[in-house]
Amino acid sequence: MRALVDATHVLDGGLAAIRRQYHVPDGFAEAVERAAASAARRSATAHVDRTDRPFVTLDPASSTDLDQAFTIERRGGGAGSPDGDLLLHYAIADVGWFVQPGDALDAQAWERGATIYMPDGKAPLYPAALADGAASLLPDVDRPAVVFQVSLSPEGNAVLEGAERAVIRSRAKLAYATVTAEQLPSEFGEFVRRMAAAEEQRGAARVESPEQEVERDDGRYRLSFRPRLESERNNAALSLATNLAVAAAMHAAGVGLFRVMPAPDERAVRRLRLTARALQLRWPAEQSLEQYTRTLAAADPPQAAFMLAVRRAGGGAEYRVHQAGVVPWHAAMAAPYAHATAPLRRLADRYVVETALAIASGSAVPDHVVAALAELPTVMARADRLGNTIDREVADLAEAVMLHGHEGETFDAVVVDEDADGARIQLCSPAVLARVAARRVNPGDEIRVKLLSADPVARRVQFVRVG
Repeated sequence: MRALVDATHVLDGGLAAIRRQYHVPDGFAEAVERAAASAARRSATAHVDRTDRPFVTLDPASSTDLDQAFTIERRGGGAGSPDGDLLLHYAIADVGWFVQPGDALDAQAWERGATIYMPDGKAPLYPAALADGAASLLPDVDRPAVVFQVSLSPEGNAVLEGAERAVIRSRAKLAYATVTAEQLPSEFGEFVRRMAAAEEQRGAARVESPEQEVERDDGRYRLSFRPRLESERNNAALSLATNLAVAAAMHAAGVGLFRVMPAPDERAVRRLRLTARALQLRWPAEQSLEQYTRTLAAADPPQAAFMLAVRRAGGGAEYRVHQAGVVPWHAAMAAPYAHATAPLRRLADRYVVETALAIASGSAVPDHVVAALAELPTVMARADRLGNTIDREVADLAEAVMLHGHEGETFDAVVVDEDADGARIQLCSPAVLARVAARRVNPGDEIRVKLLSADPVARRVQFVRVG
């Protein structure tokens, strides 16, 4: 639900209540703002000059906190050829250069853990002087960055070949909605193709859920789906390659912080099959979840709703430090995986970047970084819990607003799970997951339910079984 848009502003009151309930920060203390302004004046004295490279950024048009810039070159083979390695130069905002261990910025980042996103705005990890200013890879200005060199083989194997602190100058701030192929590096399309082929070969089940939007319809409201633009999906291949390459390098070095996630268990997969049935989707019995998700099209509302259900059904991703003899597996990526490419938005990325810099230079990881890696799983788990809770509250709010005014109407539903508290049901339309007090039902049963109440203030909907 971090990708929910409310141009109607019908959610504003409920969102304000969520902010109050969960103490979502509103700005920064004066001491933190002063520290950010001071840090923004720090000169890049440990960086090599890479301003000759044609870096560009690709983000939503309104974004100003730009974590990543990139350029791609070919080594061997002709332009657009499937032969020879591609070399991605991926520049990441050098947050670690600006934020000093133990300063006010650092303390505040450890308290927040991550940026909180809501439909009406965000509570950022760092003040604007850094996140939208000195640390952001904005165009036509020199910026300190950490540049990863990631080679990509014809088979889509991403390898970290180097990492360095460098000054870069982005040539253009490209936007998802308007970017053209001519504005991107000539090998961008081939890079994306290789990554997609490698994901399929690994059996990865990564699902990029669609954006949801609140729309007004004849005096009522409904949730519609907007599939992610092709440029968004393609751009994600660059950060994916980098995060996979960094994770592999850390695992080989025996140090680091990883993002791990188990595959959905059998019960979760059974629920998803029932959800697919409720949404009138055809999921062949012989297809695995991984195979089926690769056939989904976010432009189709039922399939988009199912993509959201898949995302919510995962075993829950978490951060773990390196453990000897343990492969840090991320089931959705079907590989070891790390978060290294969004340090302006996640605390953990700053330390993964510092770890990768040390590994690439052949030096020991600094003691303060090693100490931080051990503490980060707890801090990031707390931030994840808060973010996920707020996401659920926003989803409940949006569904209550959408169903408000439909009280007394009946809906077709399928039971997707049951426990001592009742049955969890998936409405066939609209795509709402809810609970109902129902006895003698089993997962898979088709039932009819009546909407008794939809309360946007309480963020709660209540159904009763009628058939």
